Amino acid sequence: MTASEKLLTFGHSVWIYLAGLSPLAFAMNICLTVALPLLFWVGTRLITAGLRFAVHRVPGPPSAEKKVRTSRAMRFSNQVLKVVLGAGLLFLLPGIWGLDLTPWFAGGLGQQAVQVIAGLSLLLIGAVVALEISALLINHAMGRLRAQAAPRRAKQLDTLGPIVRSGVQIAIGIVVFLTMFGQLGVQIGPLIAGAGVAGVAIGFGAQTLVKDFLTGFFLIIEDIVAVGDIVRVGDSGGQVEEMTLRTIRLRDFDGTLHVFPYSEAQIIHNLTKTFSYYVFDLQVSYESNLDRAMDVMRETGAALQREAEFGDAILEPLEVVGVDNLGDSGVVLKARIKTLPIQQWRIGREFNRRIKLAFDAAGIDIPYPHMRVVMPKTDRHSKEEALA
Repeated sequence: MTASEKLLTFGHSVWIYLAGLSPLAFAMNICLTVALPLLFWVGTRLITAGLRFAVHRVPGPPSAEKKVRTSRAMRFSNQVLKVVLGAGLLFLLPGIWGLDLTPWFAGGLGQQAVQVIAGLSLLLIGAVVALEISALLINHAMGRLRAQAAPRRAKQLDTLGPIVRSGVQIAIGIVVFLTMFGQLGVQIGPLIAGAGVAGVAIGFGAQTLVKDFLTGFFLIIEDIVAVGDIVRVGDSGGQVEEMTLRTIRLRDFDGTLHVFPYSEAQIIHNLTKTFSYYVFDLQVSYESNLDRAMDVMRETGAALQREAEFGDAILEPLEVVGVDNLGDSGVVLKARIKTLPIQQWRIGREFNRRIKLAFDAAGIDIPYPHMRVVMPKTDRHSKEEALA
């Protein structure tokens, strides 16, 4: 029998079934057909409201990460439940008009299709749950360790947290990927063996990628740089915003994000590890009393350190090195002040403001570029010759 003949036979049987229905039965079938999608719509609305209510009741302190994760879990759960309700709707609608799909799902190709779809669906749901739970557990563990660690160790834990989370998620993804192939009937053993051979070939071809990973690993383990540090790589600098498996990302003062593979970050200048210095190069005029100028610098530094707002960030008194250079227009006095990491710029800006006021009050001049024009001298005879 051809396809067109099968279609005609099916249409004829449907017509005979519909013609045999009474008007009351036909009307009830129409009502049920309209009512089921309406119930589906109402059910999805109720499920969405219930999930939203449950998300707002999730225990734990409010944070941006919690909000993102709970919203993502709500959207995924909502989609899964909609698919389940939609499948039930599609299964019930033909039954209203006398089409029994149970024999098709109970054996043969239909049963295999249902088993594969159900297995893949459960595998996908389990993978998402495993990813979320692993992320929550890792974040919780890192948070507890961070609360008990020193500030520098806390920065290192902030750096390791995303990397450990990424590694666990990649491992879960590989397991899910292989299990999915096994669910589809593909032999996993040859696939793993082929992946091993391909991995060796890729390893030889992607030496830069391996170098990036190993360099980043030792940077983190040796605590050379961590998230939150202010570093300079080449001609670019900024605060370390994130360190992934192969890149370091710096956020500049103007908001620019600089992304460097670890293999290109061969020389890293960390400006904020353990402590920091702010170096002053103050220029005074040649006519100024240099000893008095250095005394004013020490007094200003001591006054700044005595204030609670700035003193907690200053680790040692201002160190005046002395005369560093004899410039074209003034004498350069060098000094430095030791501060907590990342606090040197705040302390330096405040000291610069105060030393300007202190120099003005002490009568110490800060030179600025200027030009003196000297006219050549001419005698009376030269002027007369010029007039003639």
